[in-house]
Amino acid sequence: MKCSIRSKLFIVLIGLVLFFVILSLVLNNVFLEDYYLMKKRNTLLNSLRGIDKLYESGNEDMYLELEKIERVKGLHIVIADEYFNIVYDSMRKQEGSSPRIRIMPSEFDKQNLQTHLIKLKSQQLKYEDIIIETGQDNRMDSNFLSLFSTLYNGDFIYLNTAVAAIEENVELANKFFLFTGMLTLLTGSILIFFITGRFTTPILQLNRIAQRMVTLDFSERYPVTTRDEFGQLGNSINSLSEQLEESITELRDANEKLKEDIERERKIDEMRKEFISNVSHELKTPIALIQGYAEGLKINVNDDEENKNYYCDVIVDEAGKMNRLVKQLLELSYIQSGELMLEKSNFNILALIEQVVKKNELIFNEKNISLSIENGVNILVNADYERIEQVLINFLNNAINHVDNSLIIKVSVNKFGSKCVVSVFNSGKHINEEHLENIWTSFYKIDKARTREYGGTGLGLSIVRAILNSHRNKFGVKNVKDGVEFWFDLDCVD
Repeated sequence: MKCSIRSKLFIVLIGLVLFFVILSLVLNNVFLEDYYLMKKRNTLLNSLRGIDKLYESGNEDMYLELEKIERVKGLHIVIADEYFNIVYDSMRKQEGSSPRIRIMPSEFDKQNLQTHLIKLKSQQLKYEDIIIETGQDNRMDSNFLSLFSTLYNGDFIYLNTAVAAIEENVELANKFFLFTGMLTLLTGSILIFFITGRFTTPILQLNRIAQRMVTLDFSERYPVTTRDEFGQLGNSINSLSEQLEESITELRDANEKLKEDIERERKIDEMRKEFISNVSHELKTPIALIQGYAEGLKINVNDDEENKNYYCDVIVDEAGKMNRLVKQLLELSYIQSGELMLEKSNFNILALIEQVVKKNELIFNEKNISLSIENGVNILVNADYERIEQVLINFLNNAINHVDNSLIIKVSVNKFGSKCVVSVFNSGKHINEEHLENIWTSFYKIDKARTREYGGTGLGLSIVRAILNSHRNKFGVKNVKDGVEFWFDLDCVD
């Protein structure tokens, strides 16, 4: 089972609290008694030094000071001269007694003191020599700690303090400490639970952000509210997320561009192959006709002058088609290569349309086509005059070749903001949606038989596209009521 960092931290901290509680109980049992006795010994030693200084000074308030020491520190003080006569006994002191007044102790105290004092005398106890002993008063059923020493003047001093039943005190201390330890453990568990939550919540939040970064999702940011290590780590994660997002976005853009370049190269390669195939196909028929009719002339298939002239006309006509095809191919290649330098100028688009219509007036009259110019507004545009004339001629030729029996062609000029839109309409059947985008491709023919009939090469609209792309102008075709409309726009001159 997976253990979270919060659970681990909680267990570790609770374990530490339990360790210190148990350690305290063990230390109480092992060292508390020795510590207690050491503190009692220090109390006797400190009291001895204080009494020696007080006794040496001969202060009139000596007895009052001794009484203070007795009551504050809980001591029994006895002072005896070198002949074992009691000079001062805190338990037998009379009101108003003065120093060096001999007070007779009880028989038990006297025997007890004399026993110890004789022992001290035999040991030749010197000034500042100290003997500390532990004993038991069977009469009072209590333990005591005694100190024997000499004062500056050679008098003996006996200090005695009761020693409590340390085992009972240790047991009592352990019970109380166990109670406080459990209370500490309970309150500590609650505090540790919330404290670990404050530590682990930022870690979990940072981990969630890092996991989202793995999936390339950089939308989430860590809310930095502190300046500690979590705040610094949060700033680092946020900075890393921003840099990764920027780098991956750049990589994605570069990848998309690379895909577009690869796709464009693939299309160019396909177009190149198709172009070669189309050129070969377009040249194959006239070459075959020229070759056939030339061979017929060579072997005099027909001797009469009329047939010879027909053969020659066919050869000339097919050679002319080949010549036009080659010229259009060279022109299209020249425009698409980017070598075409546009010679832009300001001119009246309506005047140019009228001029192109007038040049083709004989064709319109010959085919009984009704041509009209609608919305004839004088608009100045900025473009290459000759190339736009070529666009108009190609659009009109396309309209003438595809007009139906209604024989209606309309040219219109409209202004929309900074753009002038020229459209050429011809009555006829609509173009299927699947062909609308492809008709601008070189050699693309919707009806190949009809194209062959009027001698089209399938390059006219490709040349139009190349010219208008060089101008950075838009163009298109759409099916309208009763026919088809081709259009392009130009930049107006303010």
